[in-house]
Amino acid sequence: MLRLYAPVFLFGFVAAATWWVGYRHGNALWLLPWLAAAIGLSFLAERCWPYDPAFNRDHGDRGRDAAHALVNEGLNLASIAAVPLLAAWVPWQLWPTHWPFALQLSLAVVGADFGITLMHYASHRVGWLWRLHAVHHSVTRMYGFNGLMKHPLHQAVEALAGVLPLLLLGMPHPVAAVLAFAIAVQLLLQHSNVDMRPGALGRLMAWAPLHRFHHMRYGTAGDVNFGLFFTVWDRLLGTAFEAAGYRLSGRDLGIGTQPDYPRDYVGQLLAPFRDLAHVDVPVPPAGLQRAQSRS
Repeated sequence: MLRLYAPVFLFGFVAAATWWVGYRHGNALWLLPWLAAAIGLSFLAERCWPYDPAFNRDHGDRGRDAAHALVNEGLNLASIAAVPLLAAWVPWQLWPTHWPFALQLSLAVVGADFGITLMHYASHRVGWLWRLHAVHHSVTRMYGFNGLMKHPLHQAVEALAGVLPLLLLGMPHPVAAVLAFAIAVQLLLQHSNVDMRPGALGRLMAWAPLHRFHHMRYGTAGDVNFGLFFTVWDRLLGTAFEAAGYRLSGRDLGIGTQPDYPRDYVGQLLAPFRDLAHVDVPVPPAGLQRAQSRS
């Protein structure tokens, strides 16, 4: 079960969305209750097979994370609704609309993954981007729902990097809707507290066993495993990392130089624009030590 959980979760939900929107031409708004079902199933699996039982306990952050998710998914819905307007404005059509829907979606996933991964990489190297992205890195436990926890401005920047080039090529509205759904489902898996063990497939897909290391609190030690869907980009960037046998806990997560980072929703919206106190970078445990510096 732990070996099959991630692929069945991702490919099951995305296949169902592809069938409904792409082949049955169903209303894409039905993807919203399907996403709610995915979140609910994620919560249930985390309680049945937890990676760290402490991550399941509310740290006073569940309401905040729900606010982030509602706002950000609402913005996603608004942006998807605007796709036909952009399509009417673009005077060309370069998107391969004659391809089967599943193949169009595959192209969109690869293109969005490339753009979002590069923006994610830049967000750890460009000061103003990091200030926005730090909101996401302030988490001190890993569970599926906080995959949707982002500053809305940073989400907008990532969306522009990943999706705008596809829209300018003429990506149709149904493909955009299923792509947004697939990204949300993948974020649940990236941050999941399920003790998944996907084997060889886990070395190709950017799921929780690898992405947890991206949330290490030890300064640039966490500048690894940037990929959204696939690990290939990290291998090309030289940022792929795995510490076999090391189990991360709450003491390894967060922003080590800002232990007092705001915990509430409004405080996190304002944090990028405030001068917050910093402390020295904590030293990583021996099992996590890795020589890496920010360029």
